[in-house]
Amino acid sequence: MPITITMLEAFGLYLVRTSVLVLGTPILGSGTGFAGYKIALIMAVTTVLFISGGMDAAEPLGVGGFGYGLLCFREVLIGLFLAFVLQVVVLAVRVGGELIGTEMAFNMASLVDPGTGVRTPLITQFYEALFFLGLLSVNGHHWVLGALANSFERAPIGNLHIGDGAPALMRDLFGHMFAAGFVFAAPVLVLLMLVSVLIGLMARVVPQVNVLEMGFTLRVGIGLVGMFVFSPLIAPAMDVLFKNLMGGLDGCLDAIGG
Repeated sequence: MPITITMLEAFGLYLVRTSVLVLGTPILGSGTGFAGYKIALIMAVTTVLFISGGMDAAEPLGVGGFGYGLLCFREVLIGLFLAFVLQVVVLAVRVGGELIGTEMAFNMASLVDPGTGVRTPLITQFYEALFFLGLLSVNGHHWVLGALANSFERAPIGNLHIGDGAPALMRDLFGHMFAAGFVFAAPVLVLLMLVSVLIGLMARVVPQVNVLEMGFTLRVGIGLVGMFVFSPLIAPAMDVLFKNLMGGLDGCLDAIGG
């Protein structure tokens, strides 16, 4: 089959949407890593999606340079919207890790996160690693690729229409994800709050005790023990996050498809 201008224009729009989604994901979108791998991944995914569904259905767009630029801008918005869903889910895990680290007074211990390129507390990195391992174990990356493929069916290239349900979906996602992040950290948080109450009582009853030094040791030690004891509760919390991710991706497709 000969390659036509129409095919190249359609492939370019596929490439824009796929590139924005891949570069907007929490791990692949970081500044770390070899750029050649990212480019190869983007080209491979775009080529497979285009050959499987876009090449035969490609039609002349009938737009000039400015019109094609607007179509590219629409593809950027759709890719950003899909990536936003992934970022919000990961943000819920980060919120939970930050809450626990703050209560443990352990946020001073931080390393450069390879996923973001910025310094992140160790507790947050620990929970993020668990989340990504769990996501891979249930083939969560297949959900993302499936959502990308379905987006070309629900919001096909070649028009400037985007559904008006995006603001409501973003509001709901933020509410659900912050609640999920709090539930994720709730068992350890409650334990650490009880430790704070205990330290306060000891400061009143035995003022001779160095509460500051003892409190820091107790918070870190009991916090780590609590993370181990309540680790079986991580799986149900992860399940809620995964369901929210699937629902968010599906809702995103409904929103952009109108």
